[in-house]
Amino acid sequence: MNDPIYEIPVTPEPADGWHPGRPGQAVPAAAVSSDASALRQPAPYPAEPYPAESYPARRSALSSDALVSDAPTGSPADLSETAAYPRDLLAGVGPASAPQPAVQPTPPVPQPVTQSAPQPAVQYVPPATAHAAPTLASRGRAQAPLAPIELEEHARLHADPELIEALTQVVRQKASDLHVTVGASPMLRVNGALRPAVADAAPWDREKVSAALRSLLRDDQADRFEEALELDFAYGLAAQARFRVNYYQQRGALGAAFRLIPTEIKQLKDLGVPDTVERFAGLPRGLVLVTGPTGSGKSTTLAALIDLVNRTRADHIVTVEDPIEFMHTHKRSIVNQREVGADTHSFASALKHVLRQDPDVILIGELRDLETISVALTAAETGHLVFATLHTQDAPQSIDRVIDVFPPYQQDQVRTQLAGTLQGVVSQTLVPKASGEGRVVATEIMMMTPAIGNLIREGKTYQIASAMQAGRDLGMHTMDQHLAQLVDEGRITHKAALAKAQDAEGFARLVQRPESPTAASARALADAGPDFGDAYSGTVR
Repeated sequence: MNDPIYEIPVTPEPADGWHPGRPGQAVPAAAVSSDASALRQPAPYPAEPYPAESYPARRSALSSDALVSDAPTGSPADLSETAAYPRDLLAGVGPASAPQPAVQPTPPVPQPVTQSAPQPAVQYVPPATAHAAPTLASRGRAQAPLAPIELEEHARLHADPELIEALTQVVRQKASDLHVTVGASPMLRVNGALRPAVADAAPWDREKVSAALRSLLRDDQADRFEEALELDFAYGLAAQARFRVNYYQQRGALGAAFRLIPTEIKQLKDLGVPDTVERFAGLPRGLVLVTGPTGSGKSTTLAALIDLVNRTRADHIVTVEDPIEFMHTHKRSIVNQREVGADTHSFASALKHVLRQDPDVILIGELRDLETISVALTAAETGHLVFATLHTQDAPQSIDRVIDVFPPYQQDQVRTQLAGTLQGVVSQTLVPKASGEGRVVATEIMMMTPAIGNLIREGKTYQIASAMQAGRDLGMHTMDQHLAQLVDEGRITHKAALAKAQDAEGFARLVQRPESPTAASARALADAGPDFGDAYSGTVR
């Protein structure tokens, strides 16, 4: 039997011996293959000259060698070419010092070189103290080799080495996030669970965290952080590894969260998103919302939608993002990407002028306030196709969020406006696979119909879920319906689905196969089915 959405074989009957797996569980040393261990032997430190001063003198942003991005679209400045580094973010904090791992050989003393000395590319090899990524050798499958990571110049020469090592472990261990905070060593999020980036690493104190994090910033970024105490930007570790970064302050100390951005824009079918979503890329006009909690893959789905438009339509696409995550190249369409803070002051400021830029398709990174939502509705009303995101759990909640932003005396007008412009809502979340490795996307899809339009106008959004349940022939389904389908297919466990279900009792009635699949069938499904995970694009598969 083949699954109608994912088109993969489904194991007919379960057998004894199923074990659901525990995403994020530490793997015993015996499970790590000798091949993986061999890849992680300590290598001599590269003979790269370090600057005589930890942080060169500040330069004016108007100097002749100011950063200029040569990307064909409005991409953020390439941090690898920066030569100016910031002052202390916290008073009295000295510059970062090179790490001294206990089991590492002492690196050679950097020798001064002339300005004309070449800067060879470095193929990064993690030190032996790194926490090795789990392999599948003990389960009968060879670990896919990783392509060498050639660090960007800034990462090689100027950034804190221990922080760069932690970022490299995000790639090596196929993590999605890195957290840096005072009182703990850098922590990775792998398959939804946290674990140390480097085994047995000492906690970082306030001075270490401040020195390491400021080593990634340009002067203008340091100034923006000091003013707002919040900062979003993108950082390029290597050509195939970029991070969305958020700096914040907690209890008077710096903290940061790094999210790995896949450099390869996958197609929707490769993500496991239902085929219905592809229809939105062919719409001539209207508003399409992609919603979900933080870390649910909204940006990845939107990037796939924009890429589909780019490949199939001859249009002008304008994106407003904070920061730019996926870099789009011109294909059939031309794509201009604008980053808040670098290319424009705010979402509202950019959207005020976007209609004068002759766009056909507009991507808004996030609908944050009344002004942004108002411009998005106006753009959709005036014949543009608008994609945007919200941090909401389902379609009815997304519609209520848009309406509730406006004052009460405007809400009836907004309901009418939304009923005429909204074309669909895709709500999604990521669920650990039954095999224990990787995650699969579960979605809720609402398509605009006359019946749903009337419910929006009349303020009866609480009835939209029933309309979606009855609209499966139109490509609609609720989150609980899709979760139940994934359980029936053996892709996810009943327990994992129940944790994401919106109505536990209703979900239980939808599940047709309460048993769990065998370990072998779970492995077969994991191999055959799509994986929404944000693995490093340099992995050889």
